[in-house]
Amino acid sequence: MTSAPKPTLIHYPDCDGEPMADNTLQFDWIALLKWNAEAYFRDDPAVFVAGDHLIYPVEGDADARQAPDVYAAFGRPKGYRGSYRVWEEGGVFPQVIFEVWSPHNRQQRMEDKRAFYERFGAEEYYIVYPDFPMFVEGWRRAGSGLVRIPEEEMADFVSPRLRFRFLSKKGQLAVFGPDGRELKKPDEIARDRDEAERKAAELADKLRQLGVDPDAV
Repeated sequence: MTSAPKPTLIHYPDCDGEPMADNTLQFDWIALLKWNAEAYFRDDPAVFVAGDHLIYPVEGDADARQAPDVYAAFGRPKGYRGSYRVWEEGGVFPQVIFEVWSPHNRQQRMEDKRAFYERFGAEEYYIVYPDFPMFVEGWRRAGSGLVRIPEEEMADFVSPRLRFRFLSKKGQLAVFGPDGRELKKPDEIARDRDEAERKAAELADKLRQLGVDPDAV
């Protein structure tokens, strides 16, 4: 009696061997988008955000993969993942994808990436160009494909999913969160917090000089 052949085990590497960033400017933008997206959705247990993280959309095909600079998957729980395997995620492909342009990139490579995200279900795809003149290109899903957002519309555009606002003007790019505040790096947020604490301490000292207990105010 011939025994049935054993199923082939597929290995899905957690690393593609590519560098996360080519320079500090590219890394700063990757960190800015990833950290702020996590911060804004920290209280929503069904939004998973990752950076430089491999996505495998097809079970059994370890060669079909991409590692976006930043992505957000709505409807998926937070938590550790070696890679994002769509068939283990309820069939949910990350809806929002960011790539940050660097000298290492080539236009054809970015087109191949866009085709990959389009094929497997991304709803929004953005390429951020961090060097002067700074700007962002965007695509959004219409039917079965990703359609380029016109340049004039992209100059002041709000992401339907993230509610991030992209504002391009005079060669500069600013991104604002759902609350209208400009996205900031962790060190900038820390400086703002230190400044707020300093002002609060000064106010408390003035109140004490006036004979007022600041804890009672």
